[in-house]
Amino acid sequence: MRLSKDRILTTHVGSLPRAPAVLDMLRAENSGADVDRARLGQLLDTAVDEVVAQQMKNGLDIVNDGEASKISYTFYVRRCLSNVQLKPVGSGAGAEGADYKEFPDFAARVAAARSGMAQQLDFPACVGPITYCDEQPLKDDLRRLRAAVDAREPLDTFVSAASPGVLVRFVRNEFYPNEDAYLDALAEAMRVEFEAIHAAGFVLQVDCPDLGSSRNNIYHHLTDAEFLKVAERHINVLNHAIRNIPADDIRLHLCWGNYEGPHTTDIPLAYIAPIAFSANVRAISFEAANPRHEHEWEDLLEIGVPDDKVLIPGMIDSTTNFVEHPKLIAQRLCNWAKVVGRERLIAGADCGFATFAAMTPRVVPSIAWAKFRSLAEGAEIATRRLK
Repeated sequence: MRLSKDRILTTHVGSLPRAPAVLDMLRAENSGADVDRARLGQLLDTAVDEVVAQQMKNGLDIVNDGEASKISYTFYVRRCLSNVQLKPVGSGAGAEGADYKEFPDFAARVAAARSGMAQQLDFPACVGPITYCDEQPLKDDLRRLRAAVDAREPLDTFVSAASPGVLVRFVRNEFYPNEDAYLDALAEAMRVEFEAIHAAGFVLQVDCPDLGSSRNNIYHHLTDAEFLKVAERHINVLNHAIRNIPADDIRLHLCWGNYEGPHTTDIPLAYIAPIAFSANVRAISFEAANPRHEHEWEDLLEIGVPDDKVLIPGMIDSTTNFVEHPKLIAQRLCNWAKVVGRERLIAGADCGFATFAAMTPRVVPSIAWAKFRSLAEGAEIATRRLK
């Protein structure tokens, strides 16, 4: 994993705007339609090469494939895990955040907007024993990305994969006797993907929104103390799944749901940071531009960060079309440098810009790229200020 030795490096979280032709085929595939696999493969070859080039053109040092082939950062596992079937939206999968209950007029507005969507995602469910049964889609993804980065030579490259804990949230259990058994099965299955990403020479990013957003939805009935025990269990299982990969080659992403909303019931970063720090990973990526969480550098300054951890705080928001000024980004980075110093800091984004490909992203593509340009400029300013 490349670190900010000479200057503050830049990266992001995962999903990026996808080409319209790719989107059309992914949506058709998700709806159960037959698609021309060879044609989709050709489109993805081009799309991955172009998105790597776009990231570098707009100032990103540590890049990925934009999750070009994935319908979402979690639902994609249906293509590789056995006994995962789609269930209609509204069949009990998922849960709204507790903050929706605090602001019923906000919840009503969101419901109205969703009812007008032309297309919604079905939710996957586990209906039998989970195994990693088809490695070909992953091999195709890794091959495409390797070709693109070998041609473009970015500073570093990461590949994201869903954590066992977040899959508990998004792939409903209809088979295992309890959540612990289900979590263990998911971890053993996803270990195949984790190790393949590492073997291909990429940094593994494990997506763990379950450490944050799950407190606000499926575990909203628990106390904070009870939820933290769940989070500890998720990290212990994750550590077992990544046991064969050096910590220096792994980063972890946590967030509070990547949506524009009140976030008044989010669990504070200070509560979950010690648990996240117990993960056998080098870097932690998290939301820090979200105005409900931007202040939390002060909290981590107080509680401390282990010397072996690198922070990737989000400097740009992924839910609104405001383009942050580079000087604001520099200010934010300088605040976080008070916590860990410049060399253990990488400038990131709050979350993905196209988390669910079947839905229209809130941030339009041109503005997403403009945000990244500001991110790079802000990192340059902060580097100069911190020397």
